[in-house]
Amino acid sequence: MIAGINEQDFVAYMIFGLILNFLFSIMFGVYLSKNIGITEMIRSKGDKEQSLLVSLSLFIPFAKMIITLYRVAILQIFFLNRGYSHKEFWIYMTTNRLNKVD
Repeated sequence: MIAGINEQDFVAYMIFGLILNFLFSIMFGVYLSKNIGITEMIRSKGDKEQSLLVSLSLFIPFAKMIITLYRVAILQIFFLNRGYSHKEFWIYMTTNRLNKVD
């Protein structure tokens, strides 16, 4: 037993969580590319790498999907509701804050 459930059930939850993550990630990527434009996204992308915690979250059921939904919430609450653009969100997500020059 893993976390109080059978191994087969745990693996099924993990696979279902990964499928949902890819679904949400693809939808979020399509949404951003429609609002920013693919060429503009490529030009303005920074060099920020994902943290190790985000990479390891693939092994926890639904954790990666929750991270994607968290990014959607950040976009809506802290950027769009305050009048910032999708491009500014993209720059925020892909640029290290230490290297950012305002």
